[in-house]
Amino acid sequence: MRNIFHFLPLMLIYSLLLSCTGRGSGAKTYLSEAGKAYQTGNYALAKLKIDSIKILFPEAFDEINAGFDLMQEIRMAENLRNIAYCDSLLRENYAALSDMLSDFEYVRDSRYQEFGEYYPKIYPHRSSLETNGLRSGVREKGILFIESVLSGNTIRHNRIRITAADGSFAESRMVTSDGLNYRFSTLDKAYEIVRFSGNDENGIAAYIHTYRDTPLTVHFLGNRTVTIPLADAAKKGISRSFELSTLLLDIEQLKFEKERSEVLIRYLESRSDSLVKHMDDQ
Repeated sequence: MRNIFHFLPLMLIYSLLLSCTGRGSGAKTYLSEAGKAYQTGNYALAKLKIDSIKILFPEAFDEINAGFDLMQEIRMAENLRNIAYCDSLLRENYAALSDMLSDFEYVRDSRYQEFGEYYPKIYPHRSSLETNGLRSGVREKGILFIESVLSGNTIRHNRIRITAADGSFAESRMVTSDGLNYRFSTLDKAYEIVRFSGNDENGIAAYIHTYRDTPLTVHFLGNRTVTIPLADAAKKGISRSFELSTLLLDIEQLKFEKERSEVLIRYLESRSDSLVKHMDDQ
């Protein structure tokens, strides 16, 4: 069926070009140029030529209709090319993901989590309560989060700032919801854990990734400020989390783009089927 759909618009174009000359020859020239651009894979130029026919020759109805048919064929070709492009990048990204995941531990509690989370092995999540600082993770669909861990101090912090010796810094937004934030006490110590994700994270992971080889300082901002050096293992863990998040988000975007093209192709094929049925009924 797709071969029939491919043949019809080009047959229309050439029959129109052979049928008459003189009046409307400008529209036919644009249509011919659109067909040539389509055949060479220059879809942007082909669409521009088709659009120009409607603007410059509004009464060239045959050419406008033929241009419409050719536009459908161009859209089919564009989406097929997009699917091939997405498949190629997905193969590369999945290969990179397979290598990268060896540096992470996957954790999922099936009782309440539909999707799991990845934690960098270089900075073990379970033992990170023992040291003040930052820990990181990545949700299965690619969303990165950073958690600030502060023990022995009760300052009710809801923001963090990361500074470097050159005076540059990155600062989270203020977290106001409880959500995955915890404040609790044991017999000998108080703990505060605040999760920064999405807009609240505000580019801190990207900043740490950029400055991962230089000394950094963490400022816990609450009713007062507590300042500590950011441990090298934490910097490396956050940097790896940032890279994993970037890769997973790229994969999700490519999957979305591929699915969108597949939906458009099904739509175009359904229109092609309707056209063939209409021709058979004549």
